[in-house]
Amino acid sequence: MYNNRLEINKRKSIDSFFTTREDEGFYEILINGHLHNSKPKFREFFRINYDQFMFILSLVKDDITLPPSRRVKKPIQPDEKLAVTLRYLATGESFRSLSFAFRISHSYISLIVKKTLSALKKHLTPIFLPDISTVDFNVKASEFWTKWNFPNCILAIDGKHVRIRSPNNTGSLFFNYKDYFSIVLLAMVDANYKFIAVDIGSFGREGDSGIFLKSNMGQKILDGSFGFPEAKKLPGSSTILPHVIVGDEAFRLHTHIMKPYTRQASKDDKTNSIFNYRLSRARRVTENAFGLLSQVFRVFYQPINIEPSTCDDLITVACCLHNMLRDAYLEENGRAFREFDSREPVLINNIIPIARGGGFANAEGFDVRETYKDFFTNEGAVSWQNNL
Repeated sequence: MYNNRLEINKRKSIDSFFTTREDEGFYEILINGHLHNSKPKFREFFRINYDQFMFILSLVKDDITLPPSRRVKKPIQPDEKLAVTLRYLATGESFRSLSFAFRISHSYISLIVKKTLSALKKHLTPIFLPDISTVDFNVKASEFWTKWNFPNCILAIDGKHVRIRSPNNTGSLFFNYKDYFSIVLLAMVDANYKFIAVDIGSFGREGDSGIFLKSNMGQKILDGSFGFPEAKKLPGSSTILPHVIVGDEAFRLHTHIMKPYTRQASKDDKTNSIFNYRLSRARRVTENAFGLLSQVFRVFYQPINIEPSTCDDLITVACCLHNMLRDAYLEENGRAFREFDSREPVLINNIIPIARGGGFANAEGFDVRETYKDFFTNEGAVSWQNNL
C-alpha cells in the first residue's frame, strides 16, 4: 500500500496548459465557438463540410470512444479526436504544433491519430473505395470516351512515391531511387479523377515492375480475373478491341494495358506521336487526381512523420475522403468540392513517379496498340491532334 502511494506521489503533475483544454483549447474556442456557425470557414479548416464531418463521426464514434476511468475521469471525446486527425490531414502540422492548439500532449495526439485513422480506414473503405467487382466498367469506358477521347478505356494507372521520414530500424527498405525514404501508392483512376483501386505500402526501394506484379490489381490483370468487359467495336468503326487500362512507361505493355511508344519511336513516326498524345491525354487523369489529393490534404506537402503502418492507413483514408468529395457526397449544391488547379505548384519533392521501364511485353499487346494507332489516325482522328 505504501509503495503504491509513493508511486502516485512520484507521478508527474499534469501541466496546467493541458488541464485548461476544455475552456481554452482549439476545439472549444475556435471550432465550437466559431466554425460551427460558418460553413465556409468550417470547410476551409477541415476540407470537408459539417454534414460530412457528422456522417464520418457517426461511423467511427464507437471505435474511438473511451469510457471514464479512475485515472482519466473525462476522456477526450470522439468528435475532438476526429477534429485533430482531420486537421492533421488538412495541414500536415507536426504533432507538437497541434498540441499547442488543441491542448493535448503531442505523444497522445500520435496515439489519437493512429487509432482514428485505423477506424476511418475500416469504415470508409467499403463505402468510398469498394472492391472493383462492384464497379461498372462499361460506364467507366463511356466516360473516358466522352471526356478524354480514348475508346474502350476503363481506367488509368500510375504509381507514386509518397515521401516519409526515415522509419526506425528499417535500413534501406524504404530508400528509393531519388535518395529519400518513401512508401509507394499505386492507383487506378477513372475519368472523373476518382480512385477506383489502390495498392499501398510497397517499400520505396522496390522496382516499378516488381511493385505492379506483386500488387493485387497487377495479379488480377495478368491472370485474367480483373473483370474487364467483353471486347467491343470502337466508336464509328467495325474494329473490335479489348478494354484497356492506360499507363506510362513504368508499366508493361499487355493486351489490357496500353503504354506509350518510346521517345525515339515517336520522333521517327508521326502516327506514333499521335497515339502517345491521345494516350497521354487520357492518362492525365492520374496526375490530376494525385494533384487534387495533395492540394486538398496538405499532409502530402512535406515528408510524413509517422510509422509506416499508420502512414498506409493515412493514404487510404485520404483516398477515401478524396472520393467522397469527388462524389459530392452530402454537398448542398451537388457539385464536387474542388477541381484540380494547375496554377498551384507541383509536388516535385514529396510525391514523385515510380521509376520508368516496364519490363516484358506480350505480342498481343503490340497488336492492340498498333490497332489503336490506326484508329486514332483514321476514323477516330480529331482535329486538334494534328497541332503537335
